[in-house]
Amino acid sequence: MAMAFAGGTFFAIAADARVPAGTWANPSNTVQVRFAPCGRGRDAQLMCGTVVWASEQAKADAERGGSPRLVGTPLFTDFEEEEPGRWAGTVFIPDIGREVEGTITQIDARTLVGEGCLFGRLGCKEQRWHRVK
Repeated sequence: MAMAFAGGTFFAIAADARVPAGTWANPSNTVQVRFAPCGRGRDAQLMCGTVVWASEQAKADAERGGSPRLVGTPLFTDFEEEEPGRWAGTVFIPDIGREVEGTITQIDARTLVGEGCLFGRLGCKEQRWHRVK
């Protein structure tokens, strides 16, 4: 499952909501995603993540899954903070061309853990992402 998270400093976007804005890399350093608020108004309280860099292999894997242009593709949409340091939303898996429900949990300032499941609580995968300097 191709998951990515963005890094940077935390900033407040609502009274209690905070997001790990910036660029994050997947465990194999083949994909980098930039996280930022999804938009304005209510959407500014939601976090989204878009691919800003991908290796040639990651691009080829995504193309085989039906995603011809990986860079620029939103992988994380409408992630809402469920509790401090934990968000839930939709993850797009370009390798297989599917969306799944997923979570992001911040472990520390440099580490995020993403989890998504293909079928309810079956076919789940967890990945640790690290902040890109």
